[in-house]
Amino acid sequence: MDIRSKVIEIIADQAIIETSDVSDESTLEGLGIDSLGLVESIFAIEEAFDIQVPFNANQPNESPFDLSSVATIVQGIEELIQEQS
Repeated sequence: MDIRSKVIEIIADQAIIETSDVSDESTLEGLGIDSLGLVESIFAIEEAFDIQVPFNANQPNESPFDLSSVATIVQGIEELIQEQS
């Protein structure tokens, strides 16, 4: 499974929606994921990809990891994986 598909699966699971309802442009807020859901999503992403998401990821001005959309989350994960290689 590729990174994008796994991220969509994690986010859809957290939002309790079908994966087909999640697109690259989807925002977590737009999908109904609240702050607790955000934390749970981050934990699931960290576990799935064996990475450490920066603690202040929910503050894009202070973190290189952008949680503003599914596409930016995927990009951030790809960068973290690459940094750890």
